[in-house]
Amino acid sequence: MFAVPDNTLALTEKPVLRHPVRVALEVAADRERWRHLLRYDPDERFSTLVEARDDEEIWLMGWLPGQRADLHDHGRSTGAFTVVSGRLSETVARRGVTEVHALSAGQSRVFGPGYVHEVRNDGPDPAISVHVYRSGGRVMRSYHLDPVSGPIRD
Repeated sequence: MFAVPDNTLALTEKPVLRHPVRVALEVAADRERWRHLLRYDPDERFSTLVEARDDEEIWLMGWLPGQRADLHDHGRSTGAFTVVSGRLSETVARRGVTEVHALSAGQSRVFGPGYVHEVRNDGPDPAISVHVYRSGGRVMRSYHLDPVSGPIRD
């Protein structure tokens, strides 16, 4: 047991100081916050802004089977994404190395400047994900993959 002095103040939490995975997981768990925004577009992956605050944007994405976000980076942005339901796969491209990560509900990935990846729904069911972008917002710069040099910006 310990005593707290009378003049002690509880500091308010600054959301931008929380790890982006924690933010994505919290938003993913709070379905009432975004359920009314969710859509599926038969032609392309659906995305909508859930919230923008300080230096952070939170986006919701709906993926039908076969939909993808082609090879891209997020400029100077940092952040993370979490799979809410369904399955997504992420291919990370670097010079000489390509990694594939199979993601299911509750799993997250983190990204930063120079992180080039492709995300897709290869599964038979729709998928939902929550994405958190910081220090630059939801920028997407396209790339193509050269087998020798690695990712090259378009």
